[in-house]
Amino acid sequence: MPRKMRAALFATYGGPEVVEMGKVPIPQPGPGEVRIKIEAAAMNHLDLWVRRGLPIETPMPHIGGSDMAGVVDSVGTGAEAVPIGTRVVVDPSVSYEWYLGQGRGPSIDDPRYHILGEHTQGGFAEYAIVPASNVLELPEDFPAEKAAAAGLVFVTAWRALMTRAQLRAGERILITGASGGVGTAAIQIAVSAGAKVYALTGGEKKVRLLEELGAHVVYDRHKVDFSREVWRETAKRGLHVVFDTVGESVWPQALRTLGHGGRLVTSGATTGSRGVTEIRLVFWKQLTIMGSTMGTPAEFRQVMRLVFSGSLEPVIHSVMPLDETRKAHEMLEAGEVFGKIVLVP
Repeated sequence: MPRKMRAALFATYGGPEVVEMGKVPIPQPGPGEVRIKIEAAAMNHLDLWVRRGLPIETPMPHIGGSDMAGVVDSVGTGAEAVPIGTRVVVDPSVSYEWYLGQGRGPSIDDPRYHILGEHTQGGFAEYAIVPASNVLELPEDFPAEKAAAAGLVFVTAWRALMTRAQLRAGERILITGASGGVGTAAIQIAVSAGAKVYALTGGEKKVRLLEELGAHVVYDRHKVDFSREVWRETAKRGLHVVFDTVGESVWPQALRTLGHGGRLVTSGATTGSRGVTEIRLVFWKQLTIMGSTMGTPAEFRQVMRLVFSGSLEPVIHSVMPLDETRKAHEMLEAGEVFGKIVLVP
């Protein structure tokens, strides 16, 4: 009888109540794969969307969790270059080319691109299987919790700001959803790039925490019309860049904050995907609207080196036992989280 492991999983789509703890067989690595003994795995809004049901093929019962760090404890054929016992963090981006065995690395531009824990089983378990090409060795004594909290959100923010929007020193940028994992990562990246950072959040406590994180101007969406405040604050010049992960509820106002030639980059839609666009604003101001998703292996390694060096610091709301995964879903869905929730087996 195969050995079993504990895992947080769901067999049907729905609310947090569908998440439960169970025991499933410990997976075995195939060709080009390694098995990770999980030390920490972090929650993302992606986990909520997958749990609710996306128009993709998701293995059921499903184990979520795109962000994970731990120890390599078994390797498949062709993955022997990864020593057993290596502590690693996992790049959550994968290309289907890897499965087809054609030797190509993951590519963000590959239409078959996908994310661990979304199309595949993820890290909310005691063990997980990942491509050997997706592991990055952790520096000695670097905490697994910090590594797991960094991966997805920092590579997402890095690609959106530095690769897609080409953010430059001296520019003004608005970051919506600023108290989330991607938002807190984006603030640090933008500050380090020399930009003036405007941030949007909800609640006085989160406003204060974002100011402490380095945001120059923070708006409480419950108290002000942030688009009007930006226009006033910038003496009607507007912003150079908006980085939006919120979507529908802020989309019209976010566009209005941009100045002539401004760029809006989007990588999320936590409040809905049907944003109303005032088309005349787009051509009058000669705006650019662009999308961004996750990042390439090179971008992942580039930004993780900055995390390892301490130049960027993942914000951890709380570290919780794996058995409390349902509670973590509830907290994230209720908007109670500042930064990331990390789960440990």
